[in-house]
Amino acid sequence: MLDLNQFVMSSDSIVQRISSADLDQRLRRSSSTVLIDVRLEEDYDAAHLPGARNNCVFEVAFLDRMSDLAPVRTIPVCVYGAAADSYEARMAAEKLWRAGYAEILELREGLEGWRSSGLPLESERIGSAAAPTPPDGWREIDLTESRVDWVGRNLLNKHNGQIALKAGKLRFVQGELESGELTLDMRTITCQDLAGDPLHDVLIAHLKSHDFFDVELYPEARFVIMATERVASLTPGAANLNVRGELTLKDATRALEFVATVGLTPEGKAAAQCAFAIDRTQWNVLYGSGKYFRHLGGHLVNDLIEIQLRIVTR
Repeated sequence: MLDLNQFVMSSDSIVQRISSADLDQRLRRSSSTVLIDVRLEEDYDAAHLPGARNNCVFEVAFLDRMSDLAPVRTIPVCVYGAAADSYEARMAAEKLWRAGYAEILELREGLEGWRSSGLPLESERIGSAAAPTPPDGWREIDLTESRVDWVGRNLLNKHNGQIALKAGKLRFVQGELESGELTLDMRTITCQDLAGDPLHDVLIAHLKSHDFFDVELYPEARFVIMATERVASLTPGAANLNVRGELTLKDATRALEFVATVGLTPEGKAAAQCAFAIDRTQWNVLYGSGKYFRHLGGHLVNDLIEIQLRIVTR
């Protein structure tokens, strides 16, 4: 990210920071500056600077909308976001500079700094939207929204696909995931990268056979969540929950631990995503493993299988 403290990028374009007090005086003196709130629409609706227009910088149409909001690129444009520690105004300023706007102002202290300076806001309804109710008790898994993806590799190639969830439920205590269980239907395994290729059915028959998952004898796999621990002091989007449990696959049950990102959707559904790898040989999936066979040649298969989970409750 460019340093936007205050700089001239070329003879035709300038970006400079401006304080709340100076911006207030500038807006009082002249109406020529185009003021753009680059936050989410719902945040803009809750509170914004007087006269500001909304154009969320996180959306790919940001520059297209700027052509309507500020079609003359020689007119000054001022952008602001939430606060000094949030980068949306910096990102917007850089985009405008790259697009050739001649004079770009950045209110880096954002709406928070403007409010702290005692300056007026419009449409201030902070907190008016009701937050989703934290889940409690058992919640069934939404089988249409949830999915299990896998990736298997050898030295030079890889395959990826899906396994359908057959059933699942999670138990929450005061909004925190405490336990649960997921059942996978191993008979539904597919390979996405070979979809439509005659080799797809060949590979799937191989995976379903005694060589790998032996689905005729072991049609289901089961993961039981036995304990969880919240990871503290992380930013949104980071893995925030340690999950410990047991995975039963084929004829073996082994401990399994991974980190997941959990939260609530706007509709109040509990959701989680995670990615981790398992050593298949711990569950007696031995085909092509260098641990158990010599001179495999092109039949060598990596021991690790990557698993990606996307779980959404009803």
